[in-house]
Amino acid sequence: MRIIDNIELPASVLELLVKPQNGSVMTPTVEDEAPNKNEPLEEKESSEALEKPVELKDETEVLSVEQKQQPDFKPDPNQPKAIRMANLCVVGGHAVNGVAEIHSEIVKNDVFNDFYQLWPEKFQNKTNGVTPRRWIRFCNPALSKIITKWTGSDDWILKTEKLAVLKRFADNLELQSEWREAKRINKMKVADFLKEKTGYLVNPDAMFDVQVKRIHEYKRQLLNILGIVYRYKKMKEMTPEERAVRYVPRVCIFGGKAFSTYVQAKRIVKFITDVAATVNNDPEIGDLLKVVFVPDYNVSVAEVLIPGSELSQHISTAGMEASGTSNMKFAMNGCMLIGTLDGANVEIREEVGEHNFFLFGVEAHEVAGLRKERAEGKFVPDPRFEEVKEFVRSGVFGTYNYDVLMGSLEGNEGYGRADYFLVGKDFPSYIECQEKVDEAYRDQKKWTRMSILNTAGSYKFSSDRTIHQYARDIWGIEPAILP
Repeated sequence: MRIIDNIELPASVLELLVKPQNGSVMTPTVEDEAPNKNEPLEEKESSEALEKPVELKDETEVLSVEQKQQPDFKPDPNQPKAIRMANLCVVGGHAVNGVAEIHSEIVKNDVFNDFYQLWPEKFQNKTNGVTPRRWIRFCNPALSKIITKWTGSDDWILKTEKLAVLKRFADNLELQSEWREAKRINKMKVADFLKEKTGYLVNPDAMFDVQVKRIHEYKRQLLNILGIVYRYKKMKEMTPEERAVRYVPRVCIFGGKAFSTYVQAKRIVKFITDVAATVNNDPEIGDLLKVVFVPDYNVSVAEVLIPGSELSQHISTAGMEASGTSNMKFAMNGCMLIGTLDGANVEIREEVGEHNFFLFGVEAHEVAGLRKERAEGKFVPDPRFEEVKEFVRSGVFGTYNYDVLMGSLEGNEGYGRADYFLVGKDFPSYIECQEKVDEAYRDQKKWTRMSILNTAGSYKFSSDRTIHQYARDIWGIEPAILP
C-alpha cells in the first residue's frame, strides 16, 4: 500500500491514476531486494553504530545514495505527461453515479470496472429528471387544465406521482376527446411558429414527427433523414391512391445546433435542408410529407414544439446516450417515442408500457461485436439501405456532393468510415418500426390512449425525485420545510 494525500491506495490503483506512458515500472533498489538476514543481531549492530564516530561522506557519495533511493520511472520524453482526471475524481469522491440505469451499468462494468471492483459501495444510479412546472404547467396550459380536471386537483404539479391517476381513464371517450383537442391547439401553435420562422406551411392535421437535440453522429439525425428519403422515394414510385393507403401525412421537424468545428454534423444539417427544399416543393407529394429544419433551436423553441409533438425520435446508437432529458419532456406531454434501448429510453418504456413505445435497433451489449464484424468485412447491408444511398447520390436533392457523407456509412475501416454509429445496421429495423407508427396513428382512439398512458407513466421523471435522491443518498441533507 502507498499513501497519496492521506488516502491509502493499493499500488495497482496508483498505476491507474499516474501511469508512465511507455509502461515502465519502478526499479527496486538493491536495499529493497536484499533479504532481511541476521535479525537477532539487529539491536547489537544498532548500538555499535551509535558508539562509532560519524564518518562524513563526500557530496558525490551522498548524491549517489539519494539517487539510488529515488524511484526510477523514466517516462517516455516524447509523450505528454497526463493525469487521468476522471479516475482521480473516482478516487477522491465519496460517490459516483450514472444518470440512467443503463448508463450506471456501463460505468460500473466498462468505464470504471477496476474501481467498481475495489469500491462497489461508491457506485450508484440517479436517473435524470425534468421539472413538470416548466414542461407541462408553463408550456402546455391546455393539457394542464385537463390533468387537473381528471386527477381532481393541481397537486400533480408538486406530486407528479398523481399523474398515474390518468391510467384509470385512458379509455374514457370524454377524456380522449379533450386530449385530442388540446393536442390540436398546440399543433396549431407549432404550425404558426413554423410559418413565421421558416416560411413553410404545414397541415396541422398531419402527424408531427419531431427530432430536436444537439446535432451529432451518435444521435443519428442521419438515420432519421435517410428514413425520410426512403419514404419519399417509395411515395414517388406509387400512385396517389397507393400512397394514401400506405402512408399517413407527416410533418418531420428537426432542430438543433452543430458545434462550430464539427464538419460532419454541418453536412448532416445541409443534407436535411436540401431534402426539405426538394420534398416541400414537390406538387406530386403535397401535404403527405413535409420536412422542416427549425433555425436557432433553444429552450424557448422547445416550449413551443414539445406540446404539439405526436412522435419524438430518440434514436441514438445503443449505449452512447448517457440519459437524455428531452425524451422525458415529450413523454410528459403525451408524445409517443420511437427509439433504441439507450439512456432513459429504457426506463421510460418500462413506465409507460412496452406497447406504448416504438422500439427498434440493436442493444448496447451487441455494439462492440457488430463493429468488430464490420472491421472483418462480414457486414452485409440491407438492399433498401443501398437503394437510399444511391438515390441520394443521383443528385435528386441538388448539386451538393454527398460522397463524404454517404462514404462515412461505407467501408470496413478508417477514420470517418465504416459506419461507426451503425446507421446501416439499424436502418431496416428503423423503417419497419416507422411502418408500425403509421399503422397506429390511423387508429386515433388507440393513439390517444397511448398518449394518455405516456403522460401518466412519466411521473417518475420529475426532477423533484432526482434531487430528493441526490440529497438523501449522496449529499446527506434533509429538506427544509418552507413556512
